[in-house]
Amino acid sequence: MLTIHHIAVWDTGERIDLIVPETDTKRLLAEADAVVSGDIDGSSLIVAPGLADPHVHFRDPGQRAKETMVSGCEAAAAGGYTRVLIMPNTLPAADGRDIEVQDVVDGGEELKEVGVDNTLDYLQRYEQLHHIQLPVRYDLSVCASLGRAGKRPTRPADYARFMDHTGQSSVDNHAIAKTAANVAGAVSQHPLRGITDDGSAITDTILDEVLADAKATGLPVLEHCEHHDTGAINDGAVSRKLGIAGIPAETELTIVNRDIEAARRTGVHIHFQHVSTAGAFDAVRRAKAEGLPITCETAPHYLALCDEDILKYGAMAKMNPPLRSEADRRATVAAIADGTVDMIATDHAPHTAQEKAAGLAGAPNGIIGLECAYGVCRKVLVEGGAISDERLIELMALAPERLMGHTPTDVAMLLNTSSKCATKRVLDLSRVEHPETVDLTLIDTRHQWTVDSSRFHSKGRNTPFDGWKLTGRPMATIIGSKLVFSRLGAQ
Repeated sequence: MLTIHHIAVWDTGERIDLIVPETDTKRLLAEADAVVSGDIDGSSLIVAPGLADPHVHFRDPGQRAKETMVSGCEAAAAGGYTRVLIMPNTLPAADGRDIEVQDVVDGGEELKEVGVDNTLDYLQRYEQLHHIQLPVRYDLSVCASLGRAGKRPTRPADYARFMDHTGQSSVDNHAIAKTAANVAGAVSQHPLRGITDDGSAITDTILDEVLADAKATGLPVLEHCEHHDTGAINDGAVSRKLGIAGIPAETELTIVNRDIEAARRTGVHIHFQHVSTAGAFDAVRRAKAEGLPITCETAPHYLALCDEDILKYGAMAKMNPPLRSEADRRATVAAIADGTVDMIATDHAPHTAQEKAAGLAGAPNGIIGLECAYGVCRKVLVEGGAISDERLIELMALAPERLMGHTPTDVAMLLNTSSKCATKRVLDLSRVEHPETVDLTLIDTRHQWTVDSSRFHSKGRNTPFDGWKLTGRPMATIIGSKLVFSRLGAQ
């Protein structure tokens, strides 16, 4: 049992004692000398709903040298996350199709090794197949196109069985309904929560079909809101200085405008991923004012960095969309401050050191983010005066949970229903009504630390934030009222 004294509730400021009755020994990650039981002074800590990330790449199956479900989930827990949404650009792509024995597909042999026929089945049953328990909850997304090739839309009949039919909107397509009926009562712990070809925008040729399927299934469309065939970094002074082909900011706005019109026409919820430009934020702002079903996210790197930082960090600052101009970076912070941005996602994208060593032109896009996202965001947004600590929790915990169809843990409500009135109330997680639903993050907003990617749980080391000095860090992660990660008291 772990008792934390004088901890502050994140949104009310009330000082309470928090009792965590159990440590989940099958999932537990703990840094050396970390406290996992006994009593601890929590006066520098806040207790908040678990952070949630609606945009991660765990590379499993198909690219496990970069990341696995195990290392990715451990990185998430160490970053204070209790739930993540996994993107479908795995190998094979998570499009719901079975891999035939005769098919030669990257990653297909990994599925056959454990006796499954498609990636969604592999990911939904990962813990069962590998006889482990992962230290974070996760949901899944399905490709918008078969093989993420952009040519033919995925078939709802192929993926309906992987949906949570107790939580999704009513399904009105006959083929989908028939498939769903065959799995009635078999609700997955890791259901589908969105349709996306992340890494690529949904192509014009299949957009209407994808939107029709989204409307039928009740799944939102998660759109990679840019398209370009050439270019490696933002088009501007830096790209010209380096002699590298640039990616114009208009590539993002073109897709955003197209999809806003599609949302207006169909009523389908479209969520724009990793928005990075002033023009796109303006378009989203207008769409929201119109009442259209539009939401959006941005990522820590678009808040903290601009294309000028590529001169310092090189390929470690190469991603897609690329880092934009300093004016776009300031517009991103402003969009957070005025509520245009609904949530923050990391777009956690691990690569090997060898790949990132290939230079700007040859290195793959993407950086890792789970283990330092909170500190980076707090540095830019809270210390920078744009938002409060409370608003940061809303952006990194509440809104992503709701996008994924979940109800965030309400700490104040738990206190009101399970703790007797006293000078200082006690939240004993063994006494709450549904302890299995309680997911929390304990954050030290005063903790000063230096990012050291060599100590990350992720396999990836590809981050421009290595060596950054930050204030504020998640110190413990609780899932289902049980401790799954702790760095409390660690030196």
